[in-house]
Amino acid sequence: MKYFWVLLSLTTLFFTNAFAQKPDKLTSSELFHEIQKLNFLGTALYVAAHPDDENTSLISYLANHDKARTVYISLTRGDGGQNLIGSELRELLGVLRTQELLAARHIDGGEQRFSRANDFGFSKHPKETFNIWDRDKVLADVVWAIRKIQPDVIINRFDHRTPGTTHGHHTASAVLSMEAFELANDPEAYPSQLKLTTPWQPKRIFYNTSWWQYGSQEAFEKVDKSGMVKLDVGTYYAELGLSNNEIAAMSRSQHLCQGFGRLTDRGSSNEYIELLKGDMPKNNNVFEGINTTWSRVKGGKAVGDILYKVEADFDFQNPSKHILELVEAYQLLQKVEDEHWKTLKSKELKNIILAAAGLYLEASSVTSSVTPGSNATINIETINRSAPSITLKEIDIIGVDAKLTPNKVLGDNQRENFEISYTIPESTSYTSPYWLNEPGTLGTYTVNDQTLIGKPETPSAFKAIFTLVIDGVEIPFEKSVVHRYSKPDKGELYEPFAILPEVTSKIDEKVLIFATSDTKEVQVKIRAGKNDVSGSVVLNHPSGWAVSPNSIPFSIAQKGEEISVMFNVTPPNTESEGKIEPKVTVNNKVFDKELVEISYDHIPKQSVLLPSEAKVVRMDIKKSGEHIAYIMGAGDNVPESLEQIGYQVHIVDPNDIQNGDLDKYDAVVVGIRAYNVVDALKFKQPVLFDYVKNGGTMIVQYNTAGRWASQFENIAPYDVTLSRDRVTDENAKVEILAPNNSLVNYPNTITQKDFDGWVQERGLYFPSKWSSEFTPILSMKDEGETDKQGSLIVAPYGEGHYIYTGLSFFRELPVGVSGAYKLFANMLSVGKNEVKRDSNVKG
Repeated sequence: MKYFWVLLSLTTLFFTNAFAQKPDKLTSSELFHEIQKLNFLGTALYVAAHPDDENTSLISYLANHDKARTVYISLTRGDGGQNLIGSELRELLGVLRTQELLAARHIDGGEQRFSRANDFGFSKHPKETFNIWDRDKVLADVVWAIRKIQPDVIINRFDHRTPGTTHGHHTASAVLSMEAFELANDPEAYPSQLKLTTPWQPKRIFYNTSWWQYGSQEAFEKVDKSGMVKLDVGTYYAELGLSNNEIAAMSRSQHLCQGFGRLTDRGSSNEYIELLKGDMPKNNNVFEGINTTWSRVKGGKAVGDILYKVEADFDFQNPSKHILELVEAYQLLQKVEDEHWKTLKSKELKNIILAAAGLYLEASSVTSSVTPGSNATINIETINRSAPSITLKEIDIIGVDAKLTPNKVLGDNQRENFEISYTIPESTSYTSPYWLNEPGTLGTYTVNDQTLIGKPETPSAFKAIFTLVIDGVEIPFEKSVVHRYSKPDKGELYEPFAILPEVTSKIDEKVLIFATSDTKEVQVKIRAGKNDVSGSVVLNHPSGWAVSPNSIPFSIAQKGEEISVMFNVTPPNTESEGKIEPKVTVNNKVFDKELVEISYDHIPKQSVLLPSEAKVVRMDIKKSGEHIAYIMGAGDNVPESLEQIGYQVHIVDPNDIQNGDLDKYDAVVVGIRAYNVVDALKFKQPVLFDYVKNGGTMIVQYNTAGRWASQFENIAPYDVTLSRDRVTDENAKVEILAPNNSLVNYPNTITQKDFDGWVQERGLYFPSKWSSEFTPILSMKDEGETDKQGSLIVAPYGEGHYIYTGLSFFRELPVGVSGAYKLFANMLSVGKNEVKRDSNVKG
């Protein structure tokens, strides 16, 4: 993504002060585009369940063709998905996918909202979804979004009338949207919200249908479309030099962790939306019959008279000639009684004034983070690059008593720099995603502050308010305090200004497996959030476990420095599990958080504070073999998990594999979705199969059906047909079909108890057909479905064994599910009995 910011600067379509992203710098054509949007007073709300569910073509069309305020509410943050670009899963994946959605909206011109729903994993029916989500809270969040956003039209991505035909979250999103369409205007529904907002009734609600709803393009052509609106989303925007579908493709490509990078599209392309409630538009315009002019707002006509003239007479060579007119419109807008439109349009209008004047306002912290009670120094840069006289009256840091009153005229293209220092109040909240601050449930995050619900991210702790006087009118401009810096290989960079604890701690291994009662050394890393930190650390542990020493003193001189201390942890003789938790004391204050930083080129750096802890598991587990070759796929923590039980895992690059190279390994394990994402495997199948034929064990974990090249039509030495079969109930009953097979007997005896405590699901993308050489080992099913017998299949091949499994080991092993470890150890030991392979392998 080295080209990302260059691409973004060329395709800036939505002028936003996005949290800690580079400031937007609009061309005259882009500024004109924003003025057109300023003069459209209509709003659309698009509703779906996950990041990447949204139809970016339609969102971009509504935002850039119709010029409407367009908001996408994804009920979840995609926490239950997979990650193609890194190791973040669950709540950390939700943070990453949230930022990818914001990057997408920054390109297509939309805005982003969420609910408190947690993506707990795949769900086959909305009934199951509502059993896990707190249905009433999620419905309340959709009602809250409608009341706050006040959409004229709502568009559902999915059909509420077809439960069981798609992901349960999908249908659930549509069901809740349909209910909220009516409830949002009912003052008896969620009345506590009305202290902060008002009832609202959208005019229409649609379903974004398509040919796939009817099975084929041919079938869809025959459908009566009298109840549908047809939109050509391939329209070309001359002022931007881009077509709508080009913008949509670039937006869609921000979902990198889901593997949605794609080529751009061009040319006419139709989208259809089916009316569900409300009156049918008389033409192919979702806003037909709705007043979207300034006259819809009391007192708005006078504002519109000025702004429509600016649009009609816009000077592309000298946009600053319109500044005085824009300021006059702003002054009139402040007299409008409608707080909703006044707030929205004032923000848009101020951004346009900034762009027209070439005004650059920045508040940048000298350091990227500080701690409560410490000092912060903020560098201020201001420059006016236009002829009209503009005075910088004052600069106020919101949240503290810090203010400058320069009362200085900003001359044309004359940079002015200032500095503000202040003390961070001890009461300042740490920087971290607000929805992770308190424990939630499997299905719903805990957020008690109504004003935060739905926001994509935690608001900046500190903001700078620049009060400018333009033509005698005071206008406040708000900028988040950021950290601007540079790197020789990347140039100028921006990241959030974070408030972090004085000290954080972590245990790298989130699950520690004790296969015997032997003592293990456990490393605790301590990181300083400021200079000269000293204190002590203890390691809380469950009953029956022993830890020594009781406490360890430490001292760290430099902020950002990390040291390690070692504790000896001894498990009980019997099977047991629990948590160990570092507690760090500094000046009689206890710190118990781990700092996780998520950093990719396509999103702002994220600081996440989570409870500092690790799970410890004492299990009786046996294994055969020692050295394992692991071919990474889409990213998982299985290698680290196998090392926990004593295997030496060697990460192997498939590009380097030659005949005979694998013979030294006791088994070769292929990571999740490897055949979907590792192109080199298509050339290495013969080498892998020869390894098996010569006596090796090959284990292939789940792959997504149908997402590989023709060379991978058969990923096994015998015929196997992958399907979309999955068992989503992690507590589904498991039947052992082959009780005499070594996979359930050697070296560990597998029983029903070993399938207790699984998380999120049993498995996914099971084979539905396989040749007679394979033996299915297990049978399982979700409620109301037929038995699925393809979760674990094994076949002899030559002198070795080939195993395919769709069981979700990539989820179970990292959280310490004992039975999953025992079963995986059996797979690695298949065919070995008491004989070990000659394993003279160098690391």
